[in-house]
Amino acid sequence: MEETKEWLKQAEKDFGTAKYNLNGGEIEAGVFYLQQSAEKALKSLYIKRYKKLIKVHDLNLLAKKIDAPTNIVEYCKKLNPSYSYTRYPDVLKVDNLDIKAKEFLSYVEEILQWVKKKI
Repeated sequence: MEETKEWLKQAEKDFGTAKYNLNGGEIEAGVFYLQQSAEKALKSLYIKRYKKLIKVHDLNLLAKKIDAPTNIVEYCKKLNPSYSYTRYPDVLKVDNLDIKAKEFLSYVEEILQWVKKKI
């Protein structure tokens, strides 16, 4: 299977893992997997366009490098910090993460749909 499709497949798997965790009350884990899903989806499109992998976790940077539309870039800006605050205890936690998680879920769903259209 083409590398692009492998990355997109993993993005979809991470999205499912995110939903499973969110439904089970594991909000931080769910949000982390939402970020991972978005990252892998964006990387799949990057790989398709540039024929190589870029090793960064910055969703905003990835979105800009693949010329994502403004709404996708905005979603990435909001999702980007979740890579750190869901993983590291010394990073300031976010208030109302359960509410933000619902927003993030819709953002990632839209990112996935956009990437699929482009691939």
